[in-house]
Amino acid sequence: MSFLKRFARHRGALVGLAILMVVIVFALVAPALFPQSPWRLVGRPFLAPFALERFPLGTDTLGRDIAAGMVHGARVSLMTGVVSTLVALLIGVPIGALAGYAGGIVDDALMRFTEFFQTIPSFALAIVLVAILQPKLGSIVLAIGVVSWPPVARLVRGEVLSLKSRDYVQAAIAMGQTTPRIIVSQVLPNTLAPIIVMGSLMIGSAILLESALSFLGLGDPNLMSWGYMVGAGRTRLLDAWWISFFPGVAIFLTVLALNLAGEGLNDALNPRLAGGRA
Repeated sequence: MSFLKRFARHRGALVGLAILMVVIVFALVAPALFPQSPWRLVGRPFLAPFALERFPLGTDTLGRDIAAGMVHGARVSLMTGVVSTLVALLIGVPIGALAGYAGGIVDDALMRFTEFFQTIPSFALAIVLVAILQPKLGSIVLAIGVVSWPPVARLVRGEVLSLKSRDYVQAAIAMGQTTPRIIVSQVLPNTLAPIIVMGSLMIGSAILLESALSFLGLGDPNLMSWGYMVGAGRTRLLDAWWISFFPGVAIFLTVLALNLAGEGLNDALNPRLAGGRA
């Protein structure tokens, strides 16, 4: 059964993919839908949703259009999630591959280094890094990537340990191929499936982490994000619930969609698991 057919059998994954496509489309067309800055004061503060046709989701405490903030915030949240996940993969994959293939002292040293990062609460470390580097998009992406790579390294190490004794790897060693070439050409391609699945799940975690940082006022002050919008309305939940409600729902649905799509990828890329659920 092909990858697409296995993926399509997972109804939750299709729902998640549909939600993701909607979010991505809104993020892409944000400048066309709302060409003005989402920070612009466009109306009276605390306008309720659907009170005026121009502001379908209402306005916030300063009179900014919540709908404009939602679509522009989608761009920031998605970009932060994807790029920070790539940073985590660029750090974790080489460390895990080298540890698993080299073994011995190299493995022990790299794993102790990985465990050191895992002993530090990731959210606390992210706060410290962003505070030191200043709350800019680049520093937020870097901080999330730095706190997210240890699980990647451990996953890749485990996969490499199970692969390095395979016949095709031993044949490459017998042919005199160098260690870097064996890792890149023989080992890592066979670890792509679990890495892709983990990466899809990590994007959701990165979006949550960015939202939490923005909620605490550590987001980029020049960029509108869902986390900032939730934080901006937290003191008016009783009389202006929509300010935090709509971006909160957007965060929830996007992270849920990523997790559903990740489960579908896991089933599609693992035929044995997919067959077991049939």
